[in-house]
Amino acid sequence: MNTKNNHNFKDKKEDDLNLKKDNLKSKDEHMNMNEHEHMNMNEHEHMNMNEQEHMAMGGHSHHAQMFKKKFIYSLFLGIPILILSPMMGINLPFTIIFKGSDWVVLILSTILFFYGGKPFLSGARDELKKKSPGMMMLISLGITVSYIYSVYAFIGNNILHLENMLMDFFWELASLILIMLLGHYIEMKAVGDAGDALKKMAELLPSDANLLKSDESIEVISLKDVKKDDNILVRAGEIVPTDGEVIKGSTSINESMITGESKLVEKNIKDKVIGGSINGNGTITVKVSATGESGYLAQVMNLVSEAQKDKSKMENLSDKVAKYLFYIALSVGIIAFIVWFIVSNNINIAIEIMVTVLVIACPHALGLAIPLVSARSTSIGAKNGLLIKNRNGLEESRNLDYIVMDKTGTLTEGNFKLNYFDSLNSEYSKEEILSIIAGIEEGSSHPLAVGILDKAKELNIKSANILDIKNISGVGLKGIYNNKEVMIVNRAYLVKNNIDFNEDMFNKYASSGNTISFLLIENKVSGIVSQGDEIKENASEIISKIKSQGIKVAMLTGDNKMVAENVGKILGINEVYAELMPEDKEMVIKKYIENDKKVMMVGDGVNDAPSLARATVGVAIGAGTDVAIDSADIILVKSDPMDILNLLKLSRNTWKKTIQNLWWGAGYNLIAIPLAAGILAPIGIMLNPAIGAIFMSLSTVIVAINAMRLKLD
Repeated sequence: MNTKNNHNFKDKKEDDLNLKKDNLKSKDEHMNMNEHEHMNMNEHEHMNMNEQEHMAMGGHSHHAQMFKKKFIYSLFLGIPILILSPMMGINLPFTIIFKGSDWVVLILSTILFFYGGKPFLSGARDELKKKSPGMMMLISLGITVSYIYSVYAFIGNNILHLENMLMDFFWELASLILIMLLGHYIEMKAVGDAGDALKKMAELLPSDANLLKSDESIEVISLKDVKKDDNILVRAGEIVPTDGEVIKGSTSINESMITGESKLVEKNIKDKVIGGSINGNGTITVKVSATGESGYLAQVMNLVSEAQKDKSKMENLSDKVAKYLFYIALSVGIIAFIVWFIVSNNINIAIEIMVTVLVIACPHALGLAIPLVSARSTSIGAKNGLLIKNRNGLEESRNLDYIVMDKTGTLTEGNFKLNYFDSLNSEYSKEEILSIIAGIEEGSSHPLAVGILDKAKELNIKSANILDIKNISGVGLKGIYNNKEVMIVNRAYLVKNNIDFNEDMFNKYASSGNTISFLLIENKVSGIVSQGDEIKENASEIISKIKSQGIKVAMLTGDNKMVAENVGKILGINEVYAELMPEDKEMVIKKYIENDKKVMMVGDGVNDAPSLARATVGVAIGAGTDVAIDSADIILVKSDPMDILNLLKLSRNTWKKTIQNLWWGAGYNLIAIPLAAGILAPIGIMLNPAIGAIFMSLSTVIVAINAMRLKLD
């Protein structure tokens, strides 16, 4: 059993706390709910449209509608071209040729090239400006080469009347543009569907609310007009419009769409309710605590949106692969053109093969492969109570060496019951000691405070008037009572500051698994309180299942050594670190990382923030403090550590889908590009541009379908 003592924290830099910090609040303080929804409609990072076109489209859904519209109009242009022109110089059974049909094909193809090809040509221009060629450049090269050469062939055949007829590529141009537009429409629609969780979240809120006025009359007002501290009446069966606190009535509420918890949650006076949850059979009056961007639902939407926009390490890798693929395809295309022109002495054959290489190598499926999986995994996580703030955190969770967990509120219930208190100073009675301690703890949200205040209330002991109350991070609280400094501290503080206390009394209660706090008055130990905390029902199962996956578990706590070791023994945790200050917890995590260990830290309090930020993956309990949540990569909404198992499972499943999609998105090129270049031409196997386009589009469709098949189970 390892027990860690206090560490120096002099070398701790302030920016360590912000190592992975991704602020929970919206970056734009004036962002409303509709704007949150719009954030999900950001431009596809692999779709470099020009600014005017992007502004007109606005996002994934607009992209999808634009491609749908272009595809339909282009289809009307393309069908006549496919009927009136030969494929590779071969008249198909449905080919119709008449005098002047060449002119019709030229005119329709020109319109189709500039109209249907505009998104690709604009994207290629932007890629050139950024000196980052990719998918758009490849498509543009394919359709541009096809169109220019076909116009040249038309002029040679119909105006210059060359002796040897040139073969045009109008049929290939039309089929290529149509297939690309259709493929892009399917892809954009898939991306929009994958991010649909935000839209559904926005739809959870009603458009209006029942404002309860001071004269008890009710006025129906727009949701955007609801203000903090307003009283809202929520009738049976209605959707709770805002976050707030129940001040009248009782009911049961379905919060499954918010937290993923299917069972009804009982709500009584002083209980919190979340906007978007569904009221049961009771009627309640809710005092509004948060609206608009400050509400829980808006914060969730912002987190999901930011996570979906984040570029993960794997996505950055796919961008590099796409760029290399462009250069490879361009090089192979040029080499193939030169070789086939020399071998065949026929420019038509050389161009055909070059175009096929450029078409087959389009990396759009690769560019889509990871964003689709990431968007899907983020949505699945949100539905199952896992808010992914940093996608790198999700990626790293598949390959952990350690999961380090805070004790109080994570492995234990955090519902402390005061089972003993006494005065250790003859100047103060036992009741006055509890009164002072209750006065200091009044207003605190710490689990220890609840037990103390409940006991004072039970004994009808009024809380003392304490002035200038301040938090002592990792230690306790302090304030002023009757012009004397009073402090609530733990054993570690007494030891560190060489303050005498009754060690035997401490051991007596601590050995039973109790948490011991001391009251200092003018730096003299004057009182003691002992509180017991229950281990969470499923804690042992969680630890056992984590260890069965080959991951080691450690526990950190600011509590005393005896309590910590007792909890560790019950749960089967061998590595226990007790009596820690915030900087000590961070140092434990740092030590693991310096030993090349990948560490997940799970915590809920202010004193966990440094270690959450330092860890490879920081996981915050949803019921924890804002500081802990801000410092974490992933939030457990239901405050249930059992969801760590879901996180590990989602991480592994996401990784599998990512690898599968990378192979579907780029791996097929290992075979397709050599075939397109004609490496098997001697045995009669060749790929033409149309077949190349079909192969590429099938790859992107498979990638989209495969991403949608990602599940938690």
